[in-house]
Amino acid sequence: MQRGKKRGYRAAIVVLGLLLLAFLSGPAGAAIVTVDENGNGFFGNQPLQWAMQPDPGPGGLQSVLTYFLPFTGVQGDMQLMEGAGGTVYDIVRFNGNGTLCFYSDNVGGSDALADTSSPPGSLYAARGLITELGSETFNFATYSPFQGDPGYDPSVTSYKFISDGTAVVPLPPSVLLMGAGLLGLASWRKLRRG
Repeated sequence: MQRGKKRGYRAAIVVLGLLLLAFLSGPAGAAIVTVDENGNGFFGNQPLQWAMQPDPGPGGLQSVLTYFLPFTGVQGDMQLMEGAGGTVYDIVRFNGNGTLCFYSDNVGGSDALADTSSPPGSLYAARGLITELGSETFNFATYSPFQGDPGYDPSVTSYKFISDGTAVVPLPPSVLLMGAGLLGLASWRKLRRG
């Protein structure tokens, strides 16, 4: 009975390890884009450059936090809604020219680079609506585009838009995999001993 139990634990550890590996690797070469409203942006682990510049899209303002992406991306707007059925305060715009413009509200005062006096005057035909999660100290939305959706590119698995809080340097998958491997090794040794 004890031997069968050990084999069951080992099999479970192997399956969990393989699932973790599949989850972390995603599509070959694909990465997550993370941006916040203060010029902190990453494509995977690589920092993104940014500038305050005019938005060339429809109804674009003269000074908008603009991130420079290493791919073109499909043109369109993503509207970020606070809470289910709430108000849209933030808009993330993909101009189809390798830029991402972050429009954030200035309700309660302007305290971030992305805070603008208003949203763009009009939107692209291609647009989406996603709900922000979190609290006033860390408010974010995640978005995984499909082919033809705003911001879609085969090199991207998903986006994380942080409208309150700061984007931090993500851990490289190799560090996460090493941690999972060490955890698996420790579990295996414990099972082997007894």
